[in-house]
Amino acid sequence: MTDDDRTAEANGIRASYEEADGERRLSFETIDATEEGRAGSTAAIAQNLEGYAMLKVRPTAAGDEIERYYGFDMALDHVGELLGVSPRELPIPDVAADMGM
Repeated sequence: MTDDDRTAEANGIRASYEEADGERRLSFETIDATEEGRAGSTAAIAQNLEGYAMLKVRPTAAGDEIERYYGFDMALDHVGELLGVSPRELPIPDVAADMGM
């Protein structure tokens, strides 16, 4: 797995993937201000390393859980709301494309 597989950037949003503390973590940060959001806004999705547990949406990778979802699409919808962007605008690194149940 290379750094290119772990990161993606598009539409003023940077996404990064990591495995730490028994979790797969996909973190998002706005790098450009949007109509609803501001630069520097963050959100994250976490799942256990085995990849079968529900997805946890958090304000940051290490933050407290806000909500849990079975589907990756539903978790991305929530992340989009937190960042003030359409979930379709969220870049997804290749290694994170299989998150969810």
